Amino acid sequence: MPLVIENPTAETCSLPEAIEALAECGFDPRDPDSTAVAANWLRRLTNNREFLAGILIDRLAGRTEGEVDNGYGPQAIVLSPKRGNMFLRANIWPAEHDLCFRNSGAKSFVYGVPHDHNFSFLTSGYCGPGYRSDYYEYDYEGVAGYSGEPAEFKFIERSALSEGKVMLYRAHRDVHSQLPPESLSVSINVMHVDPAQCWYDQYGFDLERREVARVLSPNATEAFLRLAVGIGSAEALEYAEWVGHCHPSDRLRFASFEARAARETGRSGQEELWLTAERSGNCMISAIAGQKLDALSEV
Repeated sequence: MPLVIENPTAETCSLPEAIEALAECGFDPRDPDSTAVAANWLRRLTNNREFLAGILIDRLAGRTEGEVDNGYGPQAIVLSPKRGNMFLRANIWPAEHDLCFRNSGAKSFVYGVPHDHNFSFLTSGYCGPGYRSDYYEYDYEGVAGYSGEPAEFKFIERSALSEGKVMLYRAHRDVHSQLPPESLSVSINVMHVDPAQCWYDQYGFDLERREVARVLSPNATEAFLRLAVGIGSAEALEYAEWVGHCHPSDRLRFASFEARAARETGRSGQEELWLTAERSGNCMISAIAGQKLDALSEV
């Protein structure tokens, strides 16, 4: 489960102070000392009981000049621009009896959707009892990532992100299934940004079946690749072939095969591509290619 970082400090700081300090320390979730420094500044900001309300009122009154942005939909509020390898974010967690929950449903707030993350982040309970989570751990390297693939999870515990609690969610290790809090709650995150994270997938899981349900992290690179292949220049097709054989992202390699197969109007061309994919040596691509070939044989 995420690592609980004990930090009982009663000191406070402003949002600008936290942004500057976190940018200066260069938050590295792999380094315990760096993580401890970042967690200390997050706890100080959490102890400031006025800053977030002030920001929201300024936003509602039209007094802000864009320094706060809704980057992840209405639930999440970006509190700072990216500085170095991090940025700050606040998340709003409605309870079941809140109107926005009743209107939008649980999945709009990622409740009941077991998932991991392809990035690490620190989080703290800012106000309210906090969302609850069933926490699990799994071996990312042991999963290829295709839908329906068996995956083993180790259940750790169910707990809530209470006020002042600081935790480190570890990329590709911690899995949680979130449950609504007993009343409206807010958390604050220090998000770690890794340039390579878009090459690694984030998964949704089916805990009852103990398998991968789907990939949750499609990105612009994949969309651009599919579009370029669809347009069909010789350079685009040549690049897509390279991606299919050499790119470090399994998801992009599969997208290359799928985009090129979609261009083939004849069955033989599609079969040739999927046979190449099946022999690629990649577990995920080979498994899905086999499914594609089975589907073609039934046509």
